[in-house]
Amino acid sequence: MSPKEDARKSAAILKELREEHQDTVARTQSLVKENNATQRTLLKAMGDETKTIPQLAEETGIPAPDVLWHITAMKKYDRVLEVGMDGEYYSYRASKEAK
Repeated sequence: MSPKEDARKSAAILKELREEHQDTVARTQSLVKENNATQRTLLKAMGDETKTIPQLAEETGIPAPDVLWHITAMKKYDRVLEVGMDGEYYSYRASKEAK
């Protein structure tokens, strides 16, 4: 099988899988959009300041456990940096790449 034929076959298989799992794909895309919007909200709330999880939760109205989950995810991908402590809470700030 030539590389062109192989590519066409792969494309057909992927198309068939997308059609077969349309509901899952739609739910996943919706969840990704929602998560991206939440993360943008958190980054906007941070601005150029450092904030704790409780401060971000209060400022945005997003429950603290959800804020923690998103901050942890953003920290993993260097969108947020842990910069020290504020009382008993860690402080975070947006990285330059995230702005």
